[in-house]
Amino acid sequence: MTTFIIQPGGCLHGSLPVPGDKSISHRAIMLAALAEGASTIDGFLEGADCLATRHAFAAMGVTIESTGQGQMRIHGVGLHGLRASSVPLDMGNAGTAMRLLAGLLAGQPFSSTLIGDASLSRRPMRRVTEPLALMGAKITTTEAGTAPLQIHGGQALHGIDYALPVASAQIKSSLLLAGLYAQGTTSITEPAPTRDHTERMLQAFGYPLEHSTGQVRLSGGGRLNPTAIRIPADISSAAFFLVGASIAEGSEICLPAVGINPTRIGVINILRQMGADIQLDHPRWAGYEPIADIRVRSAPLQGIVIPEDQVPLAIDEFPALFIAAACAQGETRLTGAAELRVKESDRIQVMADGLRRLGIVAEPTADGMIIQGGGLQGGTIDSHGDHRIAMAFAMAGLRAAQPITINDCANVATSFPNFARLAEQAGLAIEVQP
Repeated sequence: MTTFIIQPGGCLHGSLPVPGDKSISHRAIMLAALAEGASTIDGFLEGADCLATRHAFAAMGVTIESTGQGQMRIHGVGLHGLRASSVPLDMGNAGTAMRLLAGLLAGQPFSSTLIGDASLSRRPMRRVTEPLALMGAKITTTEAGTAPLQIHGGQALHGIDYALPVASAQIKSSLLLAGLYAQGTTSITEPAPTRDHTERMLQAFGYPLEHSTGQVRLSGGGRLNPTAIRIPADISSAAFFLVGASIAEGSEICLPAVGINPTRIGVINILRQMGADIQLDHPRWAGYEPIADIRVRSAPLQGIVIPEDQVPLAIDEFPALFIAAACAQGETRLTGAAELRVKESDRIQVMADGLRRLGIVAEPTADGMIIQGGGLQGGTIDSHGDHRIAMAFAMAGLRAAQPITINDCANVATSFPNFARLAEQAGLAIEVQP
């Protein structure tokens, strides 16, 4: 039950290297394990979520060597070289890993069981198991449609033409991974753009696919070639410092080599619309992913109506954006974000409850929130074990009038193991109590 105690005030300065991208780290392990030969990964996020993915593939017979901090060499076994694990595969808190693995494992000749922690075991899984069933997969869930997932091997998969009912990169990626094992073509149409790391990484490993606006298609029966993957710094982790530096007067920071994939930059677009001073320096490429050094200076923020087309591009960053809205002048309105209610916590309700405890008028709605900017007070916050809730409220301390205590912060290690140390070095007055 790790607790953060934040003393009020301060500002942020310096060059702050945030960890590697969590979404890309998961996918790098998965595709490198299925390649025919040895691949190298640099910049891997050594947080609990991604380590769960690493352990899962080691349990299925893949040799993975650590060659340095965030560096590894993976000896791929090919698409048909995995072996059955002797134990259930424990994905911890990693929803991305569980949903993507459901698709990947659906095409194996052996059966598998995916389990997770209490939080992951409450998250909806039918959104992937039902379309996978249309492909011929056989996956058993609890009556509530949650983990554990019993994935029955030896099923003949076939391609489908599927229109996603909601914008979800996890569903899309799960179906694409199943499509590697399916006979025929798997075609997926999405209602709005979602992160395209799976498509980019499949191309990096030499797998042919067709990718156009709103649709991606691939055929089964190909192969993955080994390659070298450089993982950018995670924009979702950078988001807390983007907000912190924007709201704390006198701040100026640089976040080096952050991924600026166009399907992930909603947080930058939204903050800029609010008046944030954010500059992208030295844009360049890390393999198939665009990166840049992000420079942020403090600036007065204004409340806005958040455009719905930006919601899928910032879905993981809204806890931090809600703090920005609380520090902005005027009203901020979010709609079209019902997905936030089925993350590691109900992020709409939990953030609204926390903001209210700090003296902010925050009205949760079915698919968003209405926030009246104002003066942040102090108080005690329950993060409900959600790493992004904990880190968001830590940044609120930069503008609070009294200390903020944040309970249940151990899961920060799932995505940002050195968050407290880096934040303290930057100027946040944070104390960590075990």
